[in-house]
Amino acid sequence: MRVAHVITRMIIGGAQENTLYNCLDLIRDYGDDVLLITGPSLGPEGNLLDQAHAQGLPVKELPHLVRNINPITDWKGYQEVKAAIREFQPDVVHTHSAKGGMLGRRGATALNVPAVIHTVHGAPFHPYQSAMARKFFIHCEQYAARQCHMLVSVADAMTDLLVEAKVAPREKFVTVYSGMEVEPFLESGSLRDATRAELGIGAEDVVIGKIARLFHLKGHEYVIEAAKEVVAKCPQAKFLFVGDGILREKYESDIRAAGLQDHFILVGLVPPKEIPKYISAMDVLVHTSLREGLARALPQALLSGKPAVSFDIDGAREVVSTMETGFLVPPGDVSQLTSALVQLCQDRGLREKLGEEGRARCRQVFPHQVMTRILREIYQEVLRSNGRDIA
Repeated sequence: MRVAHVITRMIIGGAQENTLYNCLDLIRDYGDDVLLITGPSLGPEGNLLDQAHAQGLPVKELPHLVRNINPITDWKGYQEVKAAIREFQPDVVHTHSAKGGMLGRRGATALNVPAVIHTVHGAPFHPYQSAMARKFFIHCEQYAARQCHMLVSVADAMTDLLVEAKVAPREKFVTVYSGMEVEPFLESGSLRDATRAELGIGAEDVVIGKIARLFHLKGHEYVIEAAKEVVAKCPQAKFLFVGDGILREKYESDIRAAGLQDHFILVGLVPPKEIPKYISAMDVLVHTSLREGLARALPQALLSGKPAVSFDIDGAREVVSTMETGFLVPPGDVSQLTSALVQLCQDRGLREKLGEEGRARCRQVFPHQVMTRILREIYQEVLRSNGRDIA
């Protein structure tokens, strides 16, 4: 079949990695013709397009398909997306992200593409917006949902959120967990000693890691606040931040102000293929984002045998269970976050027990080949229902 994926930008992020794996799997494992339609990937979050080009994925980069809302730019972006779809003549258009989803779904429907699918990686509306902005984005998603045949959620929690907002009826949704290359995480233990030596981490240090852009709503400030008491009770605790972004200088200043600079390591932006290396150096993963579909860092840590402490938001509870694979704490609750981190710092046996249970649960669910197989079956189901039977 011919499949066009539409996504606003290919920065280093979960939705983008998900999309890249899906595109490459369709080409390699099924012999499909695939085109990735995207906009410019600018900013400190990195760029996955080099990886896409290196692996032979056809890419159409559109200058006006950008994240920020601007009526003139968005109209030009819509025309560019529509023209790219018309030229490619796909059987399936699969969209991702709010802007790519809006313009891609509308363009595909206007061109009568037989199967139009959208993946919800994270809702564009959330409680931290103004009421007016939230209402606007809900209306946008309600309109866009009518422009596609099926909505794919990366977690059941995403479906619950959108159904509650009346974006679409529940029967229009299906959950497909984001896939990844699981073997590097399952085998990451072999990298531990060398990575910790490279980072100056001692054998007795307990490393609490966070993988996320240094950006608003990612919650690094809660980790820094919790670190004050964690370090007081567990002097061997070290904190490892993996990622970069516009708030780096602020967080570095906050760490210095707290006198914790000897307990924090900020490695900046790293390529996705190096994430297993940095997780190998960790003993615990902490996830304090305030909104996220299902953060890839959670199953990645669990696949590596590391327990996770996460705010109980969106899809986190679908992989993190308190005293089974880690700890879930209320969003923004620094006291409970601190308590969970201290408990894990002080109990190596508990860390190992929770980590192993997490590995066992995740290794069957998160291979990217599983994700792509399920998505392709969804494409076939929609095509058949619309009178197009493609093997």
